[in-house]
Amino acid sequence: MKYRNTTLYRTTYVSVVAALLLQLWSCANMAAPNGGPYDETPPRYVRSIPLPNETNYTKKKIEIEFSELIQLEKPSENIIVTPPQKSMPIIKSSGKKVFVELQDSLIPNVTYTIDFNDAIVDYTEKNPLEGFSFAFSTGETIDSMMISGKVLDAQTLEPLKGMTVGLHANLDDTAFTNIPFIRTSVTNDKGEFRIRNVANGTYRVYALQDLNRDYKFDQPGEAIAFIEKDFTPTFESAVRYDTIWKDTLTVDTIIKVEFNHFLPDDVLLLAFKEDFMRQYMTKPDRSQPNILNLNFNEAVTYIPKLEPLNFQASGEWYVTNKKNGDKTISYWLTDTTLMNQDTLTVAFDYYMTDTLNKLVLKPDTFSFVDRGKKRRLEEEEKQRKKKRKKDEDEMVFLGMQVNAQASLDVYDTIKITFDQPIEELPKSVIHLQTQIDSVWNDVDFTLQQDTLNTFAYFVQRKWGYGESYKLTIDSASVFSIYGFFNNGFSQEFKTKAKDQYGELYINVVGLNQPAFIQLLDKSDNPVRQQNVENGEATFINLKPDKYYGRIILDSNGDGRWNTGNFKDKLQPDTVYYYPTIFEVPQNWEIEQTWEILAVPVEKQKPMDILKNKPKEATKKKRDYKNESQTSSKNNQNTGRPAGFP
Repeated sequence: MKYRNTTLYRTTYVSVVAALLLQLWSCANMAAPNGGPYDETPPRYVRSIPLPNETNYTKKKIEIEFSELIQLEKPSENIIVTPPQKSMPIIKSSGKKVFVELQDSLIPNVTYTIDFNDAIVDYTEKNPLEGFSFAFSTGETIDSMMISGKVLDAQTLEPLKGMTVGLHANLDDTAFTNIPFIRTSVTNDKGEFRIRNVANGTYRVYALQDLNRDYKFDQPGEAIAFIEKDFTPTFESAVRYDTIWKDTLTVDTIIKVEFNHFLPDDVLLLAFKEDFMRQYMTKPDRSQPNILNLNFNEAVTYIPKLEPLNFQASGEWYVTNKKNGDKTISYWLTDTTLMNQDTLTVAFDYYMTDTLNKLVLKPDTFSFVDRGKKRRLEEEEKQRKKKRKKDEDEMVFLGMQVNAQASLDVYDTIKITFDQPIEELPKSVIHLQTQIDSVWNDVDFTLQQDTLNTFAYFVQRKWGYGESYKLTIDSASVFSIYGFFNNGFSQEFKTKAKDQYGELYINVVGLNQPAFIQLLDKSDNPVRQQNVENGEATFINLKPDKYYGRIILDSNGDGRWNTGNFKDKLQPDTVYYYPTIFEVPQNWEIEQTWEILAVPVEKQKPMDILKNKPKEATKKKRDYKNESQTSSKNNQNTGRPAGFP
């Protein structure tokens, strides 16, 4: 007879079963099932009615089927039908199909192209079917030529998305303004366009921000681009080699593919808006009892004269000042009687743009109502009660701001700004001194009123390196038109030493006309500007930093970028960007050569300051591994195996 230890047997059995269950539980919590790799493949064309490039098709309905469920991204913006349609086509998706129904009558013997661009995406991951187009002909043949290129902003070289690019077989300049395009395309996020299925012939190419969708330039506010050159599309036989990979390291097959390379493929259109902006007045307001404001949508130069209608006024009863970028004209009342009047009705004339897009003088009237009077009186009563409790009066001075900091750059200007119109600012009440051997000595300076803000003044001087200065403004020396006077001001400051700056010398190659260089910050904003003289530009007293740069060809020598004009056949000033950066260290002299045409214009602007970045530069790739790990952690936090409720 054989004996066994039943207690030991049972204990061992239970331990083994527990270990197995624990292992199963552990395995279940390692990672959440993610359904396998994510789909990164765009939909594929399967079949259609009509067939691609079918001829003699005269129906208005098109049906296209794809390999998976799809949807349309912004079809009204991304999908272009050419020839241009007067009535918007009906375009919709359902399941794996796209349906297009044209509303216009079909034109005989014409090739129709439906350019989907990136509008077709799969339903789950929204992978776009890039550059997909579909064509058919109402006649015997399919036109097959193509013209392609790029549209950039003329001033910033930014790629412009959504610009309509069109062709005219009529080579007369008036075609752009009077006749709709015969074939069109729209630019993608890189500013690229492809006008497909073009017939043999000679054409003019234009770009248009077609705000009213009439396919012609008839709105002065639309951005445009034109080239005074004729284009004849053609093609040449070409070969490319496609590689099939076994895995990430091993090549399986290299396939030779012959294709037609269509030309031109490098049409560069530089878009601009003409020096025109529709001008009109927005709602006037009375921001304070003593301030009447006329507000405009754009900067104005003409200052309307106010004529009293419901009150009497004599002499100079207001003082004007512009603000908000010259879009607002403020009228500061000088008569306290008028300030206390609830409603002031005035007549005035102002310039506005009429239906013919011309500036005309328009008469108008407006009643300025002091709507905050009740609230203001209540607040004043509260303040009076507080003062009675404190049994003291606080002196209220004329508001004055001086931007003199403790450390001053040698190229800076000191600005004095008042918050009310002042009677005058005598130079004699301002004292500028420099310290020599611990003694303050008076130095000369210039005092100049700001042309943009009449309440501001500039104290200007050629500052020396590393020098100590003191600016003093006498107390009670400046009076506003309301009788308030300034408090005294005194500020010591020191200019930076020469070794705190860097210098940059740029030798320009390929330039044969007047130009200037702008150094730019990382936001593409100009921080310094210098003329190019004898092929050189010198920047001194630069803060140590990294700078970007652009050259502007200054044909009229006015020191600024000028836009173009189609009627006068005037192109905007040409702009080139430095393709990398200028790095200026402290106390260094940097010399750099700039060949303005070493890099094609459309590739010059650095990606770091490009605002309209293409999708591949901004789209984030899905991190499947981390997503799985995150899912696993979340499951572990629930205290139960993945996949269970």
